Amino acid sequence: MIDEKKAQEVLGQVTGKTAETLTVWADANQRVLREVVELGAVTAKESVRLFGELQQSAIEAFREPQNAFKVFEAQLQAWTRSAERLQSSAEQAGKSIQESCTGVVAKLKDVYAKN
Repeated sequence: MIDEKKAQEVLGQVTGKTAETLTVWADANQRVLREVVELGAVTAKESVRLFGELQQSAIEAFREPQNAFKVFEAQLQAWTRSAERLQSSAEQAGKSIQESCTGVVAKLKDVYAKN
C-alpha cells in the first residue's frame, strides 16, 4: 500500500513537471515565432520602401539623363540604408530570441530543481 502511494506521488510529480515543461516550451515557441513573423513583416515593408526609392530615382534618371551618375549613387545609398535597417532588425530579433532561449533554460532549471 505504501509503495502504491509512493508510485502515485511520483507519477503526479512527473506529470506536473511534464505539464510545466510543455507550458514553458509553448510560451517560448510563441515568443520566437512572433519575432520571426515580425522580422518577416519588417523585411517586406523594407522591400517595398526600397522599391519605391529605386523607382523614384529611375524616374529622375529619365527626366534628367545627364544626372545618371547621381541617380546611380542615390540607388546605391538606398540599398545601403535598406541593408543597414534590415541588419538592425535582424539583430534585434536575434537578441530577443536569445533572451527567450535563456529564459527557457532558467525556467526549466527551476521546474526540475523543485522536489
